[in-house]
Amino acid sequence: MAAYSIQRNNRKYYRFLYIFIVCGLFVPFQVRMVSLVQMMSQLHLMSKLGMVFLYLAATTPPGVFLITGYLKSVPEQIEEAAYMDGSSYGATYFRVVFPLLKPILSTLLIKDSLFIWNDFQLPLIILNGSTKSWTLQLFQYNFKSQYSFDYNLAFASFIMTMLPILILYILIQKNIVAGLSAGAVKG
Repeated sequence: MAAYSIQRNNRKYYRFLYIFIVCGLFVPFQVRMVSLVQMMSQLHLMSKLGMVFLYLAATTPPGVFLITGYLKSVPEQIEEAAYMDGSSYGATYFRVVFPLLKPILSTLLIKDSLFIWNDFQLPLIILNGSTKSWTLQLFQYNFKSQYSFDYNLAFASFIMTMLPILILYILIQKNIVAGLSAGAVKG
């Protein structure tokens, strides 16, 4: 919704907001890691809830950037026609624009799911205190001992860890392909 407001308004405030959000793309996690951990521990958010907030903050800048770029290809005449028919701003967004965003939202869903599912460093720093909140990647990391490594069990766990994301991709790939082919065909 933020990307829609930023794209459709040309005021200085929205341009500043866009630049402010997109600046989050340019600072790598390793640069902000120490201050982020200090802040999260002071807020007592070294838990699963803290991870949710961190992932929301990490996936917002690329999402706003990609959706804003995608909305440039959506003609404003469609929205104007909805307004002429008596639709409100919110209804126009949810009934007209949001369904048109299905390809980019599917792409973002897969991209963000892969990022969150495969992330190792952030859970290692935030969740490593208790085994009750470990992710599958942390279990795999702690699966080995100092002197031994059971390859059969390790590779079986790798396959089991990969399956949910593979299933998600199979279910959503038709939306991505439809979005790519719709953008390639001139009408």
